Amino acid sequence: MATGQALHGAGGKVANFGIIAAFAAFAAFPFAWMLITTFKRTGDLLDPNHNPFLYSQPPTLENLRVLFNDTLFVRWAGNTMFIGVLVVLITLLIAVPAGYSLARLTGAIGEQLGVAMFLTYLVPPTILFIPLSRVVSILHLQDSPWALVLVYPSFTIPFCTWLMMGFFKVIPKDVEEAAMIDGLSRFGAFVRVILPMSIAGLLTVVIFTFTLVLQEFVYALTFISSAKNFTVSVGVPSFLVRGDVYFWGSLMAACFIASVPIAFLYNLFVDRFIAGFTVGAVKG
Repeated sequence: MATGQALHGAGGKVANFGIIAAFAAFAAFPFAWMLITTFKRTGDLLDPNHNPFLYSQPPTLENLRVLFNDTLFVRWAGNTMFIGVLVVLITLLIAVPAGYSLARLTGAIGEQLGVAMFLTYLVPPTILFIPLSRVVSILHLQDSPWALVLVYPSFTIPFCTWLMMGFFKVIPKDVEEAAMIDGLSRFGAFVRVILPMSIAGLLTVVIFTFTLVLQEFVYALTFISSAKNFTVSVGVPSFLVRGDVYFWGSLMAACFIASVPIAFLYNLFVDRFIAGFTVGAVKG
């Protein structure tokens, strides 16, 4: 009996390990493929008789040379980082207090306002970029990274406000009331008590917002016209796809370099990120 239970337990562990290993391999495959392709010669990559997972010819740094010397990739990465940091700060400054205010509204009006705000996030960007282009033109921000700093919060703030509203709802009001009895103002209780308890939600907002900025294409293509002001999402395909010629090695190198920091952040804060997203989605 004991032997059967031991075998059953060992079999369960092997099955669990196999499932986890399969999912891990599935998740890691795009990164492995990008890394392999980055150092492959064009002839090796395009020859159908060569194994795509092995180097039939010696690895090369030519693809990285093309990416860094023949394009403005470093400038594009800097533009993306600049825009991303500013949009994250703007989103936090507006979405966090707005979500807290909606969460503390009594009655159904707070929840209804939160749902209405979330619905604005669902409006397709292809509909909004026409009126937003008019706003950008009036403010004389054409072909400037500041145009994207102005426009991106229009779709990050609604969703993040709804997310933070759901997160603040699960924090008991008694906590801040006790802090106010101890002498703190409402703002002081919010800053010193509520925000430290909301780290998971704040990290979710930061990662979600920066990821959207990194991958957004429509607005970046519409409002930016000069190569020096491109973001990574526009600059890379614009310069590394020339007609029907694809610089696959350099494309994969750019994708790998751009995606690894985000993947690292996801894995570093994965528990808090999932907790923040789950709480905001369920309780909101």
